[in-house]
Amino acid sequence: MRTLLSPSTGLVNNLLVKLGFEPVYFLAEKDMFVPILIISNIWKEVGWETVIYLAALAGLDQETGEAAIIDGCTRFQKIRYINVPYLLSTVAIMLILRMGGILNAGFDQIFNLYSPATYEVADVLDTYVYRLGIQGFQYSLSTAIGLFKSVVGIIMVLVTNWLTKRLSDGEVSI
Repeated sequence: MRTLLSPSTGLVNNLLVKLGFEPVYFLAEKDMFVPILIISNIWKEVGWETVIYLAALAGLDQETGEAAIIDGCTRFQKIRYINVPYLLSTVAIMLILRMGGILNAGFDQIFNLYSPATYEVADVLDTYVYRLGIQGFQYSLSTAIGLFKSVVGIIMVLVTNWLTKRLSDGEVSI
């Protein structure tokens, strides 16, 4: 992201200059930090998520799809009535796994992108704990916050697991 958004050599700014605009230092703009973070997180996660869902779809019985085509299903009907219901258990498991890290806001990603100019909008619990523990030498407080995050994470996993069991008649659980 730093390379793409660099004010001097970044691809985005090179395109802006060719279109007649002034270069922008995106990573120092408070208003741009959150959208950049969201876009970079999507870019980071889409490959892994695609592999998971394609692997789940690869396990789908091909005869079911062939029978649906013979019965006159359109492509969208096949997706709606065969593929989506088949993927619901994978979606539920991915949701359960994601809930464990709900308080993890992507420290590495934020830490690599933020600067003192964006502390106001970019600071999250993880970066605060880093500054408190590593830079401020308050190890006990940062350890307590980490333990609190872990307890909240396990509670979220257990609650989500319980909810998915109730909503899916016990078919999905970890």
